[in-house]
Amino acid sequence: MSEQKKRPAADGRPERDTTQAAEETFDESAAEMEIDSNIAEGSAEDLMDLLEKARAKADEHYDQMMRAHAELENLKRRHARDLENAHKYALDKFVAELLGVWDSLELGHNAAQDETADVPKLREGTELTLKMLSDAMDKFGVAQIDPLNEVFNPELHQAMSMQPRADVPANTVVAVVQKGYTLNGRLVRPAMVMVSQAPAPAS
Repeated sequence: MSEQKKRPAADGRPERDTTQAAEETFDESAAEMEIDSNIAEGSAEDLMDLLEKARAKADEHYDQMMRAHAELENLKRRHARDLENAHKYALDKFVAELLGVWDSLELGHNAAQDETADVPKLREGTELTLKMLSDAMDKFGVAQIDPLNEVFNPELHQAMSMQPRADVPANTVVAVVQKGYTLNGRLVRPAMVMVSQAPAPAS
């Protein structure tokens, strides 16, 4: 049987055998499938690697978060304890200053029980004790309000009564019933006072 002649192509070149073209197409498809399979296998491995790294990172972040949470709780407890101690022992230094005054008062009181007590000595001891108390109060910002002969100040004084007086200007403190006190400039207790007023005009 004679060999089949190849028909020339449109451009004048002979066409390839149909069977040969099909085989080449099959070989190319198989090669592409093998490449895609390799890529898929490689991608799966890469994804697993990324997943493991992500899990490790997540575990690390979780551990850091738990440690930070524990440290925060410890800090809160420590702060609460320090605040409680600050409230409980805030007067330590003030009390330490007053202990000397207390001791001096007890000594004076015991000395006064003796029938032969020296009154001038007791008076001197009392004055020293008052000086100790005044110094302790000054040290901690406690100031005394003793407004005798001053103009009445309703922010610091509380009027107990009014007295008609012609010898002093009206609204003057003429007597201090009880002294007042401030702590670092803030009123703790107002001074209880008697205040002058203008006398009634003669009829």
